[in-house]
Amino acid sequence: MAVNLNQAGGDLAEVNDINVTPFIDVMLVLLIIFMVAAPLATVDIAVDLPASNAQPHPRPDKPVYLTVKPDLSLSVGDETVSRVALAGALDAATVGQKDSRIFLRADKTVPYGEVMQVMNGLRTAGYLKVALVGLEHSTAP
Repeated sequence: MAVNLNQAGGDLAEVNDINVTPFIDVMLVLLIIFMVAAPLATVDIAVDLPASNAQPHPRPDKPVYLTVKPDLSLSVGDETVSRVALAGALDAATVGQKDSRIFLRADKTVPYGEVMQVMNGLRTAGYLKVALVGLEHSTAP
C-alpha cells in the first residue's frame, strides 16, 4: 500500500517501504523474555545421593519364582504353566498365601509389554508383592 505524503502540496515522494523497526523491537523483547524465563523453567537440583551399603534381603527358605521364557511361556518354579492356569499354579506354590512374595524373572529378550501383562496377571490373581530378579554385578575387579 503506497502512501502519498504529498498532500500539502510539497514535493515529498511516496513511501513504499514497510517499517520493520517495531517488528524487530518486539522480537528482541520476546527473545530477552525467553532467555530470562528458560533457565527458571527447568528444574535442576543438584543432589549428591549417598551410596547404599545395605545388604540384600535374605531369600525365603522356598522362594516362588515366576519365569517368563524367551518364547513367552511361563514357569512357576520348574513347572511350565499357561497364562490361564497361572493363578491356580501360584496358589498351589504359595499354599494360598496371597501375601507371599513372587520373584519374577524374565529373559532380557522378552518385550517390556509382555512383562507388564504377566505383572497384571499377578495383580489380578491377588499377588501384590512382586520382586523383579536381575543379575547382581560384583564390584570386584
